[in-house]
Parts: sequence; C-alpha cells; structure tokens
Amino acid sequence: MRRTKEGTVRSNEYADFTKNRMKSLILVIILLIGSLSFGGTIILEGNYQGKNLFVQNPFAGSGVGFCTYEVTINDQVTTDEINSSAFEIDFTAFQLEIGSKVVVKIRHGDDCKPKILNPEVLKPKSTFDIVSMKIDEEGVLTWSTNNETGKLPYIIEQFRWNKWVKVGEEEGKGLKSTNTYTFKITPHSGENKFRVKQVDYSRRPRYSSSVKFRSKKPPVTFAPVKVKDDIMFSDETMYEIYDAYGNIVKKGFGPKVNVSNLKKGTYYINYDKEMGKFLKK
Repeated sequence: MRRTKEGTVRSNEYADFTKNRMKSLILVIILLIGSLSFGGTIILEGNYQGKNLFVQNPFAGSGVGFCTYEVTINDQVTTDEINSSAFEIDFTAFQLEIGSKVVVKIRHGDDCKPKILNPEVLKPKSTFDIVSMKIDEEGVLTWSTNNETGKLPYIIEQFRWNKWVKVGEEEGKGLKSTNTYTFKITPHSGENKFRVKQVDYSRRPRYSSSVKFRSKKPPVTFAPVKVKDDIMFSDETMYEIYDAYGNIVKKGFGPKVNVSNLKKGTYYINYDKEMGKFLKK
C-alpha cells in the first residue's frame, strides 16, 4: 500500500506526540520518586534515663498513611509499631545502661511532622553521690563522686554575706564510676564554707554537703566611706556593690574598684566576709 505525503506527515506528528508524552510521563515518575525519597529527620541526642519516648504521629500530607516511616536508635532500626496516630519508642530491646549515650532519628515525610511529647527524658539528670570532699592547706577543693548519669556542670559555691555565692564551675564527667574534680578556692578571712551543686532540666538543684576551711588571712577593710573615684581595699577581695533599691551595680575581684561612673548617693558594699556602705560624692 502506498503512503501519501499527508499520511507520512501525520505519522511523524503522532510519533513526536507519543515521544513527548513519554518524556512527560517519565518526568512525573521521577518527581514522584523524588517526593518519596526526600523528607525530614528529627534527631534527638541525649542519655538513656530508663524512660521511653512518646510520639504524636499525624497523617501524611497526602492523607494516606502516617507521617513517620522509620525510627532508629543509634542507627539501628527499631521494631516499634509506628503506623498509628501515636506510638512509643521503646529502648528496652537495646539493653542500654542508664546514662548511655543515645541518638534517636525519626524520619518522616516532607509534608508533615511528628511531635515528640516528652523529649526531656533524654536530657542529663543530676544523680551524683559524693564519695569524699575536702579542702587541703593550699586551698584546693577536691571532691569525688559516683553514680553520675549525664554530663552536667558542677557549680562551686561559697557562703559569704549571708548567702551562697557562685565562685566557679567544673564540667562533669557523667560516669557511673568514680569521678574526681579539683578547684582552687579564693577564701575570705576566717572560716569559709564551700559546696557544689548541679542543676538539670528539672531546674531543681542537687547539692553536696558543705566543707569548711579556715583562712589565716587578716580581715579586709576598705576606704574611704565618702568616695569620688576609687574604693581601696586593704587586700584583694571579691566584692559586690548595690544601690539604694537593691540593684547590683558592680561586682568583681581586686584590690580596688572604680565608682566614678556611679550617681551620687548611698550604696551598699559586700567585701571579704563583711557588709558595709559608702557615700558616692
């Protein structure tokens, strides 16, 4: 059968149409695959404290299935049932010790996002027990602990001016075995008291008992009581200065403090272990 010129043209147009349609279909498939391959990941890092995580799991953006499609603990896929509106991430199958480092990854679609209801259960908790605590003749505070289950800083406090004052900080090691720390104290004259504390996510501080240290330093004095520029101390000391409304306006450590930028009036000063006042001229 002979094909006319018009028939040949139509055949070529049909072939071009089919080719373009196939290209469009392939592009759609690629886009669909891309949308399935790319999503979001929620990462939680912390320490195992003996409690599980609870997750609120919405539907996927398409309305078919749920948002979360994979959960891993330390890069191992969990066997938790995640195809529900809420699920629990159970750590017991991984036989983790209390305080063990954990990294949880929750992979989800890019058009939805699950919500962790209790992320605080992976945050470090203050559980330390003091094994020993002392201050040697050189003024070095040493304390040993065990039963730590997370890395939290130790805050060193000194009792002076009728209150506990922060004087330093040491990073905790977070080991359940024995941990030893040292800190060089700066005592005031006479008898001193020191302690350490940790504050975890609950914001409730955990304290050690206090230890005492008697300093041979003579009491510190200051002058003048009517001052224009500098207050001079008889020795280096920690100090705090408050205005008449109880607002702290200066604090530090040294043999003197410049008050030239303060407004005229009465101020209260804490220094050494004493409390006094002066008049700014």
